[in-house]
Amino acid sequence: MQNKVSTIILSEDIQTQSILRMYLDEFEHFVPLETFADYSEVYNTISSLDKSILIADLSDKADFKLEFILKVTNDIPNCKVLVLSDNPSVDLIVKVMRAGAKEFVALPLIKTELFQSFEKLKESLYAVPKKNTKCRIFSVFSNKGGIGKTAIASNLALELAKITKEKVALIDLNFQLGDVTTFMDLKPSFNISYMLQNLDKINEDFLLSTLEKYKQTSLYVLADPPYFKQADNILPRQITKLFNILKETFSYIVVDAESSFDAKNIAALTESDLIFLVTIANLPALRNSQRCLELFDKLGFDSAKTQLLLNRYMENDEVSEKDVENVMGRKIYWKIPNNYFTMMSAINKGIPVCDLNPDSNVAKSYRDLVLRLTDRIFRDQMVKRFEKMLK
Repeated sequence: MQNKVSTIILSEDIQTQSILRMYLDEFEHFVPLETFADYSEVYNTISSLDKSILIADLSDKADFKLEFILKVTNDIPNCKVLVLSDNPSVDLIVKVMRAGAKEFVALPLIKTELFQSFEKLKESLYAVPKKNTKCRIFSVFSNKGGIGKTAIASNLALELAKITKEKVALIDLNFQLGDVTTFMDLKPSFNISYMLQNLDKINEDFLLSTLEKYKQTSLYVLADPPYFKQADNILPRQITKLFNILKETFSYIVVDAESSFDAKNIAALTESDLIFLVTIANLPALRNSQRCLELFDKLGFDSAKTQLLLNRYMENDEVSEKDVENVMGRKIYWKIPNNYFTMMSAINKGIPVCDLNPDSNVAKSYRDLVLRLTDRIFRDQMVKRFEKMLK
């Protein structure tokens, strides 16, 4: 029989505390701990426990508690969080789930709803992780070099891992001159050529042990081959098969796509859910991007699948945002601001700008891009799940 899981209650409301303790006494799997003096004591206690439950009432000090929940879920994966609030809204629920909480229950408490959440928390603590079946693939592409494609792919992948806390794979498909490992200061033992030669052996354990993990995050990097000749025998069907295998383990795959339209690259772009066509605000780059859109159209890619990303954007640039959209015949999906010194410092140090200078305008732009990409996913999931509560 499973031991009872220690449970910490964070609520300023005495009545809520009493009701929770009464229900926890009735629920045989969780046991409430005594009240703590401060949040550092709560954090230290959770850190010392093998498994734990944190119940946080966001009726007061919501922003502060959300930051605390985010720290707990980032640092202590064996603590599952249940959030309560007397003012549930879609925006709050999205923030709660983005902070890593597993369950949300509206106040005043209804016993049946609370116990359903208790059961789900218990299952998440002890269940074997299920295979992912809803992976999304984002490819970053340009047929022109030197406009920041690799920096975008690296920072996008890292922010996806940080914000969603899901497993993210960053794939360097630049078979001749890949730079992802340089941008992230990694020295991987394995590369994509090795992976493609062992497709029949790949499972989740194999992937997580051979892909290079970036620091203490859920981001895994698959590097380009170190030698040119290793790419010669790679076939498009191998790329497709690799992606299908990766989908079973990773929630997101970010592809730093090669700047070409060879068969291997087209196979990767075809598998992608969203292709970011990277350009900058000058005429040669825009003309190249126009040709890319024409080729995407010939390949049968839906217009919603190919989105324009304007890099190194400056508000006072000679070629304005409106000019770019007029030339391209497309709305710009996202703009990454120009910040030459910050970006060059990050590149030279081999540290993604999101880690080197998280307060910079360019790092904030990457975070906001990820929030835009994931926001609709969160909202659709949460509204469907809590639609009765929100009426």
